[in-house]
Amino acid sequence: MALHGRAVPPSFLGLAAHEVRWRLLTELAAGDLRVRELVALLGQPQNLVSYHLRLLRAGGLVTSRRSSFDGRDSYYRLDLERCAQGLAAAGAALALGAEVTAADSDLDMLEVAARHHPHASVRLAALPDLPFADAEFDAVAGNFVINHVPDTPRALAELHRVLRPGGRLALSWWKAGEVTATDVFTQAIAAAGIPYEPPARPFTPHEEPSAFLPLLGEAGFAGAGVSTLRWRHRVDLGAWWDDIVAAGGPRFRVIAEQPPATVRRIRDAYDLLAAPYAADGFPVCAYLAHATR
Repeated sequence: MALHGRAVPPSFLGLAAHEVRWRLLTELAAGDLRVRELVALLGQPQNLVSYHLRLLRAGGLVTSRRSSFDGRDSYYRLDLERCAQGLAAAGAALALGAEVTAADSDLDMLEVAARHHPHASVRLAALPDLPFADAEFDAVAGNFVINHVPDTPRALAELHRVLRPGGRLALSWWKAGEVTATDVFTQAIAAAGIPYEPPARPFTPHEEPSAFLPLLGEAGFAGAGVSTLRWRHRVDLGAWWDDIVAAGGPRFRVIAEQPPATVRRIRDAYDLLAAPYAADGFPVCAYLAHATR
């Protein structure tokens, strides 16, 4: 759907443009906070802060859950990925004749995308076989996608196919060994004495920039480069445990498969390993590659 002619701005802009809501987003970007902490930081009445938090939650930009450490408190968390998606959709809406298509292999993720970005087209699709015509897109962005595909060279060739000449590509992936936010789970499993070998990933041979850049050239891209990004992933430690264990996935479904007593041992080890990062967050690192077709 063409976005540039719409009189109503994307929902992200409407939510973020209000002064109080922007202040809330800014404060939550530094870490999870309780209502009373936000009231003190903003210097606004609690009922006003709670009202705008409800709007941000309804818009999917902020989430809330009770802490596993203190069940009496609810912590609010900024969903940076949703904010990034909203900002990208808003930028696309300003481009002449721009259309945004979101593709994912997970139906739940597509439902979330459709709900929060009603002006975007959503398609069930997975690399390396996309249901799109040759040269259909002006730009392609994949946020932590390329590290999950089964065949990296084929995936890059497919992205080259669907881009028009001169189209831009941007792909991100985690830097192995510098993702403390998930490494603490692997370490906790080992500390609890559970035999565990993380599953092999097809992307591993290509994850260093020196190995990834030649693949972009072989796929037909030009002007390729890779940037290194480092930041602190600030979360409530109890909520982070709940999220990872609930999500499972190839790496960490082993936790939920254990007997309750074993899960408790893993959790105790996690609490000790994660505690040093409670104040400032987990240090993490990712690569961002860009190229032109």
